[in-house]
Parts: sequence; structure tokens; C-alpha cells
Amino acid sequence: MARVTVEDCVGLVPNRFELVLLAAQRARDIRSGAELTVEKDNDKNAVIALREIADETIDLETLRHELEHGREVDTEIDEPDEDAMAVLAAEAAWAGVTGQSAPVEEEAGAPEGEDEPAEEPAVEAEAVAEEE
Repeated sequence: MARVTVEDCVGLVPNRFELVLLAAQRARDIRSGAELTVEKDNDKNAVIALREIADETIDLETLRHELEHGREVDTEIDEPDEDAMAVLAAEAAWAGVTGQSAPVEEEAGAPEGEDEPAEEPAVEAEAVAEEE
């Protein structure tokens, strides 16, 4: 097929919106390293995806499943070994990062945002008494 058009694929996927979604999913798969089922012919991934759909060389149900559920890939959780944890802990200590909780708040009775000590109103009362 020299040139792929949407019309070549509409017979297999009647909804053009779904066709675009399926072709985009297949293009992402190709970019991620999936095997090609047609020759590349210096085409971009989207064109290759459309050619694969038109030639019926890929399973459309698999693509639909990937669209709905994402790609199910078995991945191992890479947990750091003990030596790496020791290095990370030393770096955290060196940087001054500790495992302490938030700083202790000042007296519970003091309103938030007030930086002045609680004794100041008494000083003002003494100043008023001296003026009289």
C-alpha cells in the first residue's frame, strides 16, 4: 500500500474517533519498542500504525484493551540495598534533614501571627498610670 488513508481503515473501525485512538495507541506501542508487523518504509509511527490496521496485521481487540486498561507490564519493584540506604541516610544527615516532626508551637493561649510578648499590655498600662 503506497499511501494509507483513513478510508482504508474505516471498513475495519467504522468510528473515526476510535480509529484515531487505536492508531495513536499503536503508534505509542511502536515508539516504546513493539515489533512492527509491516515494513517501516521510512514512514512515521502513526502511518505505520494505520498501515497495520488497514492490513489487519494487528489485533484490534488488544489495542482496545490497552486503551481501556493501559499496558499491563510486569515490573519488579527495585528496592535499594542496605549500602544504598546507608549512603542516603548519611546524605540526609549531612544536608540537615532529620526525621523530627514540625516545630513545637508557642504557648497555646497566644493568638497566631502575634510576635510581641504577652507582657506588653501591662507596660502600656503603667505608662498610662504615670501620665495621670
